[in-house]
Amino acid sequence: MSKTLTEIAQQLQAANKKVQLIYAFNGSGKTRLSREFKQLIAPRDDADGGTDSEEEAELSRHRILYYNAFTEDLFYWDNDLELDAEPRLKIQPNSFTDWILRDQGQDRNIVTNFQSYTNQKLTPHFTEDFTEVTFSLESGDNVRSGNLKVSKGEESNFIWSIFYTLIDQVITILNVSEPDDRETNQFDQLEYVFIDDPVSSLDENHLIELAVNVSELIKSSQSALKFIVTTHSPLFYNVLHNELGLNKNSKKEGCYLLEPLEDGKFDLNVKYGDSNQSFSYHLHLKQSLEQAIAENRIQKYHFTLLRNLYEKTANFLGYPKWSDLLDSAPGDKQGYLNRIIQFSSHRTLSHEEVAEPTEPEKQTVKLLLDNLLNNYGFLQQVETND
Repeated sequence: MSKTLTEIAQQLQAANKKVQLIYAFNGSGKTRLSREFKQLIAPRDDADGGTDSEEEAELSRHRILYYNAFTEDLFYWDNDLELDAEPRLKIQPNSFTDWILRDQGQDRNIVTNFQSYTNQKLTPHFTEDFTEVTFSLESGDNVRSGNLKVSKGEESNFIWSIFYTLIDQVITILNVSEPDDRETNQFDQLEYVFIDDPVSSLDENHLIELAVNVSELIKSSQSALKFIVTTHSPLFYNVLHNELGLNKNSKKEGCYLLEPLEDGKFDLNVKYGDSNQSFSYHLHLKQSLEQAIAENRIQKYHFTLLRNLYEKTANFLGYPKWSDLLDSAPGDKQGYLNRIIQFSSHRTLSHEEVAEPTEPEKQTVKLLLDNLLNNYGFLQQVETND
């Protein structure tokens, strides 16, 4: 049943679960959902045109902390091109960074977290009042480069490092069971942490590290705090799914796929298993080929899908060439290879166009798909809901 993002936000709130994990393709509404959820939990006055004021941010922090693309708007570059000034990243006054930097003195931990995702030599330098940050490359012996303007991905990772450090401190404080014993009571009313797609320009190793770190944060929380995490990365989703034990029967309803519909509404579908079983691209290829075979409507482009599936499988299993997977197929490997290459070629000149596949060639698609499914570890049955 299709719903508005407001209705989906209400559904997430009503679920009352410690962790809810949502996958959505880019442009599917993840960030808008985070804003709708924040508005549901901590409503604000829209008279300011949609920008959170410092007072409203303070009020929001009582019930929800959220990281999304708008969080990055708290930071902006001062580029004085006329005077050729060295670039510096400015921090807009806000209760979040003031608390973690000024009150908690966590600037060193933020730098450490940032360097773990980027480069050990790329070093942020906060001003004494924590209103600006500059970046330089440290080469040892107290020698550093001039101020650098880091890439957009590095900037996003730096901002995420601040938020990650903030959440770490908040969880530590709330883990003290008696409110009177906590070092501060300003988070006593906090209910939710909403993390919207912290993945930005990370290679797979750092992406896995990030997912493990987020999982450890969530698992370390002993209070009633609830977490909602959205992502467009199947790998990030899978690591969270496995690290948090979301494959257990009692937690299955905490995993979702968010999909936009043509009428402007959305579906939030419960998913079972990690992305490899639920919605990953290679599963989509497999299902498309199986449906075409069942309906006897194999076209030229299905050879492209088949080749793509072979390439992804070979890459995952560590084979140097996707054609190596043809060794286990009965018959003429070179003949199969020629057919796949012929039909999946990107050549577009008219005299190089090939005819539509014949019936025997269509049967080749089934034979080679069966070869993958039977010999290279594909699940033969998707997990049921019960």
